Amino acid sequence: MLLLFAATPHAQRIEKPASLGFSFGLIDFKTPAEIKATSFSKTLKNGQWSNIAQRMDPSWQINFSKALVPKLDYSFNYTGAFLNYPGLPTSHTLYSGINALLHAKAFQEKRVLNPYLTAGMEGFNYNGNFGANIPVGVGLQVNLSNEVYMQLQAQYKLANTDNAQDHLYYSFGILQALKKVKEIAPPVVIPPPAPKDTDKDGVIDSLDACPTVPGPASLNGCPDTDGDGILDKDDACPDKKGTIKYKGCPVPDTDGDGINDDEDKCPSVSGLARYGGCPIPDTDGDGINDEEDKCPTVPGVAENFGCPKIDEVVVQKVEYAAKNIYFATGKYPLLSKSFNPLNEVVKIMAEHPELKLDISGHTDNTGDAVKNQALSENRAKAVLDYLVKKGVAANRITSAGYGQHQPVAENKTAAGKAKNRRVEIKVRNY
Repeated sequence: MLLLFAATPHAQRIEKPASLGFSFGLIDFKTPAEIKATSFSKTLKNGQWSNIAQRMDPSWQINFSKALVPKLDYSFNYTGAFLNYPGLPTSHTLYSGINALLHAKAFQEKRVLNPYLTAGMEGFNYNGNFGANIPVGVGLQVNLSNEVYMQLQAQYKLANTDNAQDHLYYSFGILQALKKVKEIAPPVVIPPPAPKDTDKDGVIDSLDACPTVPGPASLNGCPDTDGDGILDKDDACPDKKGTIKYKGCPVPDTDGDGINDDEDKCPSVSGLARYGGCPIPDTDGDGINDEEDKCPTVPGVAENFGCPKIDEVVVQKVEYAAKNIYFATGKYPLLSKSFNPLNEVVKIMAEHPELKLDISGHTDNTGDAVKNQALSENRAKAVLDYLVKKGVAANRITSAGYGQHQPVAENKTAAGKAKNRRVEIKVRNY
C-alpha cells in the first residue's frame, strides 16, 4: 500500500522552496562499538538490545532545507543533546553539532513518499572538545501538504578525528516551507493542427503548389490534364499536349499544311513534307512545278508539260511525214515512196538536237488480233530503223505497237479501216 501511495503523483508539480523544521533524534554510541568489538551478536543473544533507554540518548535538531536542483536537496542542521560522550569523564554535558548534508532523492517533489540517500560533513563540540564526523545514511520524505514535510532519517556517523566516536543517529522531524509554495500546473500540450489538404489530393497544403486544385504528388499537387509535363496553371493549352516553347500548346502549323512550324521551312506557305514544308518548287519560274515540269530548268508551256513550245512548222512536217508512210498489205517493210517524207524528218532531227520522236504502229481489226499486234510493232520498228540508218541517234527515238486497240475511226467501212491502219510520229523536246 505504501508503494502504491508513493507512486501516486500530486495533481500539480510542486516547486519546493526553502524550509525550516525541528526534529527529535536518538544517538547510539554502543552499537557501533559492539560491532567493532564483534560482540554485537552476543548482545542480541543476551537480550541487552531491548533496553533502548540504556543504549540511546535523546537529542533535538533544528533543520534548514532547500532544493539545489530537481531530486537533490541540501540542508544545514544543528544537533543538540545532553549525553555521556564515550572516552570523556564528564556526564550529561551539552553536545552540539552542526552539519551540512546533501539528500539525493529517488523522485521529484510531486511524490508523496520520496526516499533518499544522504551524506555530508559534521563538526561538533562537547565539553570544549572539537571533532568531526562524516554522516551517511538513508531517509524518507513524506509530503503532508504543499508546504509541510515530514522526514525520517537513519545515519551512521563515521569518526573523522581522534576524539570522535562512530555512532548511529535516528531522527523524526517536521519542516515548514518559509513561503507559500508556488504550484505550477502541468503544461497544456496543444496538439498541432492536423495537416490541411484543401483539394483532397493527398498533398498537404504546406507542400501543395496548387492547394485548391487536385494534382499528383509528383507534380507538387498541381494538375497536368494533358500530361505534357507542363502544369495546368502554366499551360496555355491545358487540354492539348504541347511544349514549353509554346507555353504548353502544340507546335503551330501556320500554313495548315500538316507540317508544324518547327519543322516547316516555309511556315507561312502551304507545302509538302518532302520539300520541308515548302511548296513544290518551280525552278525555271514558268508556273509549272518541277514535279509536273518535264523541263524544270527551262521555261516552257503547260501544253508541252513545262517544256518550250515546239515550232509549229516542225510539228506539221513530222505529222505530214507520218501520214505518208506506206507498207504492203499485211507486210511491214517500208515502201520506197515513204523515204522522202522520212528523210525530211531526218533533216529536222539534225537541225534540232533537243527533239525526240515517239513512233507508234496501229492496224484495223481485219484478221487475227495477235498478228495485228505483231504487225503494228514491226511497222513502227521499221520506221525507227530507217531513221537510225539515216543518222538519227537511237536513244532519241522510241517505237511501240498497239495493234487494233487504238482506232481513230470505225472499222465498219473501208475509209474507217484505212484511217486506223497508220503510223504516228510524235515529236517532243523532253
